[in-house]
Amino acid sequence: MFKKVLIANRGEIALRVLRACKELGIPTVAVHSTADNTAMHVRLADESVCIGPPPSRDSYLNIPSIVAACEISGADAVHPGYGFLSENARFADILDAHNITFIGPTAEHIRIMGDKIEAKRTAMRLGIPVVPGSPGAVTDDDEALRIADDIGFPVLVKASAGGGGRGMKVARSRADLSVALSTARTEAGAAFGDDAVYIEKYLEKPRHIEVQVFGDGKGNAIHLGERDCSLQRRHQKVWEEANSPALTEEQRASIGGICADAIAKLGYRGAGTIEFLYENGEFFFIEMNTRLQVEHPVTEAITGLDLVHEQIRVAAGQGLSITQSEIVFSGHAIECRINAEDPKTFAPSPGTITHYHTPGGLGVRVDSGVYQGYAIPPFYDSLIGKLIVHGRNRAECMMRLRRALDEIVVDGVKTTLPLFRDLVDNPDIGAGDYDIHWLENYLAAGGAG
Repeated sequence: MFKKVLIANRGEIALRVLRACKELGIPTVAVHSTADNTAMHVRLADESVCIGPPPSRDSYLNIPSIVAACEISGADAVHPGYGFLSENARFADILDAHNITFIGPTAEHIRIMGDKIEAKRTAMRLGIPVVPGSPGAVTDDDEALRIADDIGFPVLVKASAGGGGRGMKVARSRADLSVALSTARTEAGAAFGDDAVYIEKYLEKPRHIEVQVFGDGKGNAIHLGERDCSLQRRHQKVWEEANSPALTEEQRASIGGICADAIAKLGYRGAGTIEFLYENGEFFFIEMNTRLQVEHPVTEAITGLDLVHEQIRVAAGQGLSITQSEIVFSGHAIECRINAEDPKTFAPSPGTITHYHTPGGLGVRVDSGVYQGYAIPPFYDSLIGKLIVHGRNRAECMMRLRRALDEIVVDGVKTTLPLFRDLVDNPDIGAGDYDIHWLENYLAAGGAG
């Protein structure tokens, strides 16, 4: 096992990793910017190292500073959390060159899955169903038109190196396509330094289903069921469930088995998430995330497996702690992402938390890095916490979520809590009847807050 783990992140995920390390008896090192001097992960870690000023590029994305922090502290492993450097192949390579273990997949697998075109080709080769579309980047408008005519409109133009909805445009007709290509290329070049785009069939009312997988890097792999992440705003997830209310046990076992087999063939190491659009009983691969997901707690709730423990075990060469036949799915879980944002406009709302109270009781978990009196800095992601509830079935889970939302208090800044209080009483949500466009339509009609 590792002598010391440096956590190259901040906020609630840094605390999540820190707690797992403490349970395993591994000393921890927190890194932080000057804006995070009083952050909870800094207070609770065994050691802390300041790695730069507030801008992420000068601190949490500053690879030389993080490597230096490892050398100063004697950390022999780094957990990247999610975001920041968690899917940076160069970072994984540099750590390896310094004999520091990256708690995640190999740099090669990060590169393969970080390029959406190469990821799609790999998925096809491994037997994972994909969305019909171009086999690679489209080079000109004529090629794009031929492909779009072949698969049928509407089509989605997507940045190869994209994420978060940037470089993504819908074309509903031939007349729309040229503008969509030009706009997507411009956005992709500005956001990612790569203007390559490709085309996929646009599905009108799909759900967003993702399968949690784990590999030991030696050809063994498991799946831990799926999560339904269809409630999204601007391609950003807001509410996640496990298991999906849209799938049957047979569908769950089938797509999970396909994903686990693919990960085993790939020789993948660590946690990964294979994401799909699901419509009319069919799954279509969209991407793979080679890291821990924000919504991993709902999977932990229904399986009883600590995913961070498992990441650390696999990275240390100890293999998977559980086999597929030993995994039992129990009950239902829902996660609400609490952001410091206006619940109607979703504009960031940094400031000082004046009152803070978290709910408790059976089946209620709050992952958060804030506390009463904490000043939320304006430099980072607006996520301040996650409310996770678990029940024996979805109906009990919704009852528990309603009660927890009534109890939680976060004052001093605007948050998205009013949105969740609306959603938990909405009949469509109660019935599990929604798709990836539902929330946008709901908000456009004046819902929430």
